[in-house]
Amino acid sequence: MKILVVEDEPEISKFIERGLHRQRFAVDIVDDGRLGLFNASVNQYDIILCDYMLPHRDGISLTQELRDRSVKTPLLMLTVVDDLQTKVRALDAGADDFMCKPFAFDELLARIRAISRRQTAWQGDVVHLDDLAIDTKAYQVTRAGKPITLTRKEFMLLEYLVRNQGRVVTRSELLEHVWDSATDQFTNSIEVHIRYLRKKIDLPFGSARKLIHTIHGVGYKACRI
Repeated sequence: MKILVVEDEPEISKFIERGLHRQRFAVDIVDDGRLGLFNASVNQYDIILCDYMLPHRDGISLTQELRDRSVKTPLLMLTVVDDLQTKVRALDAGADDFMCKPFAFDELLARIRAISRRQTAWQGDVVHLDDLAIDTKAYQVTRAGKPITLTRKEFMLLEYLVRNQGRVVTRSELLEHVWDSATDQFTNSIEVHIRYLRKKIDLPFGSARKLIHTIHGVGYKACRI
């Protein structure tokens, strides 16, 4: 999952960024509404976390503009203002949820998961493909009951492929949803991580039981063939 955080308070944005990275999320951080609008308009995100009060453009007008542009990315508004009128304005502008500062990171994470369940065909916390199981809460991967140790990026890549099992995922889509925007578009990082995943996920279980497949000239597909 890739998340855009639009927050002008450095301590809060760093707090959120550290927590999200621990949860295996890719994160982009911007500190004003104008940059938030630009990033959200040109990049694909799974969720946007947006402060209510921002330099150059506030969270309400940013949200309204995104919805006017038909950007449907789920958006969670953050604010120190805790009153009914502010909440109504945020929700009417197109926000999917509203959360007051200060907040515990566990609650923020729970709200992110809740928004994801509402907006997508959520498959639950444990995702399966054949005899492969990914526990996204415990960050554990097993195949045929055997535990497999993955790096943070390998885990994110595998989860995205398996949640989209059966369809081809393009290279650009992986860059959009698993890597942050600072990643060089011409990097071979995807190919390297796919190779590492295959060594851990496929190779020990025999050539007839491959789950990660290259669709040449298009991308990758997670499926049992």
